[in-house]
This record gives sequence, C-alpha cells and structure tokens, in this order.
Amino acid sequence: MTQPLVTIVDDEPEIRRVLTDALEEAGFRTQSFARAREFEAALKKVTPDVCLVDLSLPDTDGLALVHRLALEQGAAVIIISGRAQVQDRVTGLELGADDYITKPFDPAEVVARIRARLRSPRMQAAQSEVARFNGWTAYFDRYVLVDASGAEFPFSHAEGEVLRLFLESPKRLISRAQMQETLGGAAGESFDRAMDVRISRLRTKLGEDPKNPRLIKTIYGAGYIFLGDVEWQ
Repeated sequence: MTQPLVTIVDDEPEIRRVLTDALEEAGFRTQSFARAREFEAALKKVTPDVCLVDLSLPDTDGLALVHRLALEQGAAVIIISGRAQVQDRVTGLELGADDYITKPFDPAEVVARIRARLRSPRMQAAQSEVARFNGWTAYFDRYVLVDASGAEFPFSHAEGEVLRLFLESPKRLISRAQMQETLGGAAGESFDRAMDVRISRLRTKLGEDPKNPRLIKTIYGAGYIFLGDVEWQ
C-alpha cells in the first residue's frame, strides 16, 4: 500500500531536514519546499495527504496559503509556526487549518499529530463520499454542499470533518471531548473557538437561524446534536 505523502512548506532548511528525517523514518513519503510558489506548482501534479505549512514564508502570507489549501485541496493542513500567541492559533484554525504546532517542536509530536489526522473520519478512504439530508447533499470528494435548487456552497476540509462527524452520528449527543478525541488537535481555548467558528459557518451555509437552528442544536454544557435524517450513498 502506498504510504501517505506529507509536504513541508518552510523556508528554514534545518526545519525541512529535521521534519523530513523524522517523517521518512516513521514511514511517510515527503516533499519539501522553501517557497509557496514551488509548492503550489507541485500541487498541479500530486495531492498530498497532509500539508505542514509555516506562516512566515518569504513569497506569500502563510495564512492566505492555509486558507486556499483548506478550501481547494483534499489534504489536512497543519500549521507549524514560531507564532505562539493564542490569537495566532485561533486565526489559523478559523481559516481552516486542522491543527497548529508551535516552534520549537519535538519531531515525534509532529509525527503523532499527523497520524491522528490520518485516523480522523475525513481521511479514511473507505468511507462514503456523498450524504443526503433534509434537502441537502454533501459531496465530501468535492467539498461542496448542494441545496434542493442545485446551488453549491463550498466548505473547507476542517468544516467537512465537523460536518461528517455530525452526519455519521445523527440524533446523538456529541460532546466537546468527543469532538476533540475524534478530530484530533490539542484541547483548550483555541480548539473550542475553532469548533465554534466551524459550526457557525456550517449553520450559515445551511441557512440556519442562529437563534433557533433546526439541524445543529447546541446543548449548553453538554455538546451538540444533529437532528437531520441522513442517507449515505
């Protein structure tokens, strides 16, 4: 079986070397790039399973790159950055990153975080890619929601993980702890904030009334329940 491909986008040669050595020793295939434009050119030929992206790139805004990857690619996106402020973490996760690791880091932790992403529901290749519910169709292979009229509403990889979690467990309470365990990432304020943002964006795309949502209900102090009737194809 082909091993997962991890790409590294970082302008520091030593960081690229350390990550490449650790990942290849763990059995991953790797590609590394010093600049975003080289990485984006490579995306036309191959789609990685996981992208490790530094925010301080010499030729583009790392956050803008993360946002484009989250919306357009099927890869998980993990930020690796020297920016350690909570707001930086929150912003990265809000823009669609799946995880955020601060420098300096332990290469073993990076490997563990990548494995966690690959075990998440979205990354399991054997799963169905189309779900229908309450007049909507979710295409996880194309990252779009389609309403009854045929209008399309794209969603990011990170939003898709949350949506899939809801659709695979309809009419059952999903706690914050379950979300953190299933989706991966470090528990804490930044994770909770990122989940709030992703759920809010999904509600907006589904045309939900924020004061009285019909499909994604908040059970205060407990978690969330998805109330739709789901059919997987």
